[in-house]
Amino acid sequence: MATFVLVPGGWHGAWCFDPVVPLLERAGHTVHALTLTGLRPGDGAATVAAANLDTHAGDVLRLLDEERVTGATLVGHSYGGMVIAAAADRAPGRVARLVHLDAYVPRDGESCWSATTEGYRRAFAAGAASTGYAVLPPPGGDPRRRPHPLASFTQAIRLTGAAAEVPRREFVHCSGWPDRTPFAELRARLQADPGWRVHDLPTGHNAMREAPEAVAALLA
Repeated sequence: MATFVLVPGGWHGAWCFDPVVPLLERAGHTVHALTLTGLRPGDGAATVAAANLDTHAGDVLRLLDEERVTGATLVGHSYGGMVIAAAADRAPGRVARLVHLDAYVPRDGESCWSATTEGYRRAFAAGAASTGYAVLPPPGGDPRRRPHPLASFTQAIRLTGAAAEVPRREFVHCSGWPDRTPFAELRARLQADPGWRVHDLPTGHNAMREAPEAVAALLA
């Protein structure tokens, strides 16, 4: 049985994986869903302002240490792909599988900001205009979403190559939002890379809520 660490995307917390967690646990797996620093209900302005990509990678590494996890499967949704790549690079030999669930797959020196589309960069900037350090959630969507630390979107990732040594690396492309997805070019790049396995789901971006059974089956 596997040990899963589930990392949410921008503005979201562990709650976004609620439909998937019990399905994996019923199959006998161990599951840890994270809420990243700066997105927890009790986090104040100073915590949000200080949180960046390094902070979030540290959240994953701390969980691996506290739970004494080896052979982990790290699952990152959307922005969470940045986080699991950074964490895997800093935990060589402790991660057996990476699953980027409609998520960024960064190369060294990239950031969420540089890897996304111009439309999302405009949205990030507009969302952070009121504070300068936290990006407000886009209109609509789940009311549990919280302002996301801007620095985590803009910090460039530094990769040594260790993440590329993870035995299993997978990308899940959600094809149900073709007019807005920032991942079409990424899918083509990874499809041509023999080190990656690419899956397609006919859902919108939040596949774990739209099709939790399909996501759990793919993960398991």
